[in-house]
Amino acid sequence: MHATIALRNAARTPLIRFVGKRSVPQSIDHTPRAHPASPTGSLPDSFAAYRAKAQQHGPLGRASFTQGSVGRSAGASLGPIQPRHGEFFDRTDLPNRFHRLPYTEAEIEAIETGGASLFA
Repeated sequence: MHATIALRNAARTPLIRFVGKRSVPQSIDHTPRAHPASPTGSLPDSFAAYRAKAQQHGPLGRASFTQGSVGRSAGASLGPIQPRHGEFFDRTDLPNRFHRLPYTEAEIEAIETGGASLFA
């Protein structure tokens, strides 16, 4: 006899048992409320008002993002792209002590063999 057939024919008994009868609460308040950690403690008037003030990699309500106007102005018109004092765009702009160290021959061999060369 195959075990799969025996298991398929057996009645399934759940491993967890609930005490009492199922009951759905009748008085649940689903009205929108501001999150307890909200800085303002209030809800926005509408989604459009929220989106006009929201930030996601820049203002979302900017007119340049409306349909048909993307790319209308040059990127240089957005302003300079220089990092502020103490900010760096790439690791190579940092002092030498923060640069990546070159790999040794042993490390390259370990990477290429998937670590097997460490045990051979």
